[in-house]
Amino acid sequence: MRILSGEEAQKAVRYIEDAATAAAYASCFRSKCGSVIVKNDQIIGKGYNAPPLDVKLEYCLKDSLPLNFKSDKTCCMHAEQRAIMDALQHHPDKLPGSRLYFIRLDEQGQKKKSGDPYCTICSKFSLDAGIGEFVLWREEGLCVYDTVEYNELSFKFRG
Repeated sequence: MRILSGEEAQKAVRYIEDAATAAAYASCFRSKCGSVIVKNDQIIGKGYNAPPLDVKLEYCLKDSLPLNFKSDKTCCMHAEQRAIMDALQHHPDKLPGSRLYFIRLDEQGQKKKSGDPYCTICSKFSLDAGIGEFVLWREEGLCVYDTVEYNELSFKFRG
C-alpha cells in the first residue's frame, strides 16, 4: 500500500467524489457504497450497492442470519461488483490494469473513511477482471493497493 500525494492525490479526490455520487443511488438499508473504475483518466465503470436488479426489498437479512452462515450476508450486489459489470459491458478492453476507487457514505450522506481491506468477494472478482489497483480513503489519506495485495489483506482480515 502507498499513500497518494500531489497531482495523483488530486485526481484521486475527483474519482472518490464520482464514487460518492454513485453511492448516492444505493438502495441498501445498511450502507451506501459507490465505486468507479478508471483507466487512462477515463471512468470506464460505475457501481453502487443495491439488491440484484434493483429489486425493492423491505428488509435486510444480514441481522437475522446465523453467525456461522457460510456466504456473504448482505442482500445486495456490492458497488465494486456493479462497477466491474458496467465496465465489462461497456469497456471490457480497458479493464486490465485499471484502478478501482471505493467510498462508503455515512447516514448523513457524507464520505466515510475506510478501514482495512476485508471483502474477498470483491477482491477476487477484481483480480479475475484484471483490475490493477484499489483505492480507499483511509485515516492515513488516499491509499492505493495493488489488487493482489488487496486480496491477500482481505483474506487476512479478522475484524
